Amino acid sequence: MSVFFLLRRNNITFNGDCSVIRTNIYDSLDWNTMLRTYPEGRNFDTAEYHKILSPDFPSFLKEYSSVPSMKRLKGVGLLCGTDWTSLYKNRFYYSRFDHSIGVALIVWHFTRDKIQTLSGLFHDIATPIFSHVAEFRKGDALTQTDSESETERVIRSDDALCALLERDGIPVEKICDYHLYPVADNERPQLSADRLEYMFPSGAALQGSWTLGEIQAVYEDIRILKNERGIDELGFSSLPAAEEYCRKFCETGHILQLNENKLTLQLLADVVSLAVKYGIISEDECFSLSERQAVERFDAADSCNYPDFTRLYRTFRTMTKIRHTDAPLKGHYCVNLLVKQRYINPLVAVDGGEKGRRLSDVSEKSARLIEDFLNYKDSEYGCVPLVTEK
Repeated sequence: MSVFFLLRRNNITFNGDCSVIRTNIYDSLDWNTMLRTYPEGRNFDTAEYHKILSPDFPSFLKEYSSVPSMKRLKGVGLLCGTDWTSLYKNRFYYSRFDHSIGVALIVWHFTRDKIQTLSGLFHDIATPIFSHVAEFRKGDALTQTDSESETERVIRSDDALCALLERDGIPVEKICDYHLYPVADNERPQLSADRLEYMFPSGAALQGSWTLGEIQAVYEDIRILKNERGIDELGFSSLPAAEEYCRKFCETGHILQLNENKLTLQLLADVVSLAVKYGIISEDECFSLSERQAVERFDAADSCNYPDFTRLYRTFRTMTKIRHTDAPLKGHYCVNLLVKQRYINPLVAVDGGEKGRRLSDVSEKSARLIEDFLNYKDSEYGCVPLVTEK
């Protein structure tokens, strides 16, 4: 028993000639396993969570988050339309507005800089309904960055927002690109406010992987460090906290790279594209309707007039499992996609100084975890039977 446990823990198996082969830990973590890893009833209160990110909620943030283009994000989910299908068991709803507030609070907590904080607040202001489904519609599943190109246009079109910026003497150019500020955003696998924030509620909603107490313990360990290039980057003071966050981040990232997630987002992308084609909604309404309003339109669409739309939409809403196959199946909706791999390799202040080292350089188990995550391959296709009747 103890030997078997040791082998499982170190992720190895024996070949036929008794040589040792290390297996990929994620090979055994299928969809149902991932969604049932943590017990039910792990409550997540958004207001309390935001207090953890910054007990101080500055008055200017309340003003700027109340403009029309920001309030619209309350109707756009963080989890890319997965709240509307039976395949997922999301434990609560978390909006792009909630996410934007969270990112802004993290930036404020670590920088106390108003302009950087506003850049974090507005980074998703141009996000359409169903979030990154928009990139799947455009064939951008691998980078999922297309919607950011509209940020400046949306900001400039919001008169209330522009009035606040003019009053405070803040040029639009200073707050429409959060990539300018490394604490707010940076390149994978570094840790930024955006990346730090979205994985807490994503993991908690998808599988219950974070309680508020666990979030607070990890968050209190984070500080600003200097990375390899001497640039500010969020990192961890202690190795255990870094390992814990990396492990759970990769867990959630694994859910997002499984064929279930790929199929769901591509299927919804095709549903939206057909809805636009048939005038059920317009392209402009992807940026004005809430997701609930869009779903109500989809529900009301006449199945006789739009049979191909109805077939895909009913499949999306009612599917509860998919098949993992090596080839597409007749009578099924099938996908074969490469998608963005969401993971981190954060800095750790191993010597107590201001300069950090990458977690993979100081933690063998985290290095293996990241390697396995990046090397994981799902089946060639994910397929779901197409629904033809209600």
